[in-house]
Amino acid sequence: MKILIVEDEKTLALEMAEFLGKEGYTIEHAWKKSSAEEKIFVNSYDFILLDLGLPGGDGFELLHQLKQIGGRDDAVIILTARGDVDDRIKGLEAGADDYLAKPFSLTELLARMHAIIRRKHKLEMNEINVHKFTLDIKNHEVCFNGEKINLTNKEFEIFNYLVLNKNRVISRVNLTEHVWGDILEINSDSNFVDVHVKNLRKKLSAHASINWFETVRSIGYRINF
Repeated sequence: MKILIVEDEKTLALEMAEFLGKEGYTIEHAWKKSSAEEKIFVNSYDFILLDLGLPGGDGFELLHQLKQIGGRDDAVIILTARGDVDDRIKGLEAGADDYLAKPFSLTELLARMHAIIRRKHKLEMNEINVHKFTLDIKNHEVCFNGEKINLTNKEFEIFNYLVLNKNRVISRVNLTEHVWGDILEINSDSNFVDVHVKNLRKKLSAHASINWFETVRSIGYRINF
């Protein structure tokens, strides 16, 4: 999944990026409000980790701007040294999904992200059953009847993103953006997305029929269950 870290404290931002990168997330950075605005208006994210005290503007302003954009579902976790209860209330009422006061544990941050994923997608646990397959969000694994399927990180992220958006057509552009990062840096004429999907399908179909994994011609893909 794709994360934007909006944090001017570079040591902390890099620590979060390294930790979450090892968990399989795609990371982008913004060090100040203006650069965060540019990224948010061009791309969408699964999570935005937002510091309130930013060069060039307040994080609350950025949160308000985000919520004014229609059709967005980015989850926002506010990260700030401000421990005042009024700031917490203000952030949550402005539309943030959660609030962590610095200093915080990176493992707690990850746990809160998992909780938000479960809440947004109405999951009772970290595992999702997809026909005869089981997708384990926490451990980044896909199994068939208890047997682990050897997927690459990108194959897992593709499957994970399509499953979390079940019964919806996900365009190749949207899939590329969420799995690989900033779409402006990617050659839109490339067929590498199709190649990864083809490899993923091959590995899944070696275990069972996957007629529920659709290609929607000229648009993208959809998983139905």
